[in-house]
Amino acid sequence: MTDTLVRPNDLDRSWRSRLSRVAEAATTPLLPADYLDLVAPLRSGTDLRARIVSVHPETRDAATIVLKPGADWAGHVPGQYLRIGIDVNGVREWRAYSLTHGPRADGLISITVKAVPDGKVSNHLVHAARPGTLVHLEQATGDFVLDPSQTRLLFVTAGSGVTPVIGMLRNLFPVTDAGVVDLPRSKRLDIVVVHVAPSEPDSIFLDNLRELDSHGSITLVPRYDDQHGVLDVDALADLVPDLAERTTYACGPGGLLDALTEHHAEKGLELFTEQFRAGFVEAGDGGTLTIGDITVEADGATPLLDVAEAAGALMPSGCRMGVCFGCVVPLKEGAVRDLRNGAITTADPISSANGGVPIQTCINAAAGPCTIDR
Repeated sequence: MTDTLVRPNDLDRSWRSRLSRVAEAATTPLLPADYLDLVAPLRSGTDLRARIVSVHPETRDAATIVLKPGADWAGHVPGQYLRIGIDVNGVREWRAYSLTHGPRADGLISITVKAVPDGKVSNHLVHAARPGTLVHLEQATGDFVLDPSQTRLLFVTAGSGVTPVIGMLRNLFPVTDAGVVDLPRSKRLDIVVVHVAPSEPDSIFLDNLRELDSHGSITLVPRYDDQHGVLDVDALADLVPDLAERTTYACGPGGLLDALTEHHAEKGLELFTEQFRAGFVEAGDGGTLTIGDITVEADGATPLLDVAEAAGALMPSGCRMGVCFGCVVPLKEGAVRDLRNGAITTADPISSANGGVPIQTCINAAAGPCTIDR
């Protein structure tokens, strides 16, 4: 007979495993974590969420949303953006928004949203979002950040394209009740901001930009379509005579950025751009499922895991062995429906640029054309 050595750690793990099974049995069909989500949704180790702290109107169709992120929020660099997921009329929608502050001492973060015509998420956030609401988050991402070696800068912003830039400027030149704070790291900077808006009342962050201009932190060149007409990039050198000596950062509508890209390329000028081309995803019942080079028709009732495996795709999963969440993969584009509760999750190529929206293929079915990764 051979004696078996049982180590204390093995006993601990065994008891924890038994207790976990007992807890899961007691809370079925939910998991203990589902109850924890009710009392501590921002705790570490769970899906990243945030709670809306406040909503501040900026213009008649724009508002700044201040958020308290969960414990696993990794922070950001000014100029980056995040993806936010919020339930609107029973559908979880994801959109990308720039962060409009640098790192804050209170740990809060903020985005500024401009309501666009027929925009479900933007209109909801601007006009209907309330403090206390929980939203889903992804970690910050994006390469539209300042190179600290550059000192002579030109920012060209249009409309809500000012949002990543204001995050950079607020980090360089914080504004307190006593006025603009001069930081040693910002003294060597020479910054011009050409800010374009449809009209002066529609100009987001105009008061903040004017305060920085009055203090001498930046040189503001405002351009309003109703007063000056649409900005002609060929006339940019007239507005900024030393244009050739500056590195340009631009964020705004596609037409403006395309024109700036062509203009700067012809003149050999350095240009960094940021643009979101988020597309609206219309949810339906079933559609095509694309995994790599495989595309197959999927009905609206069969889990994506089964559809993909039937098509010959090797899919990650542990469902049949009792290992939950082994089938989680990123939804890169399209819409899927949770077969348990009918909730719709959508993703588009730009706002899912950080890797896609995680979904469980064993419980989600196609709600229109959708593309997933393995």
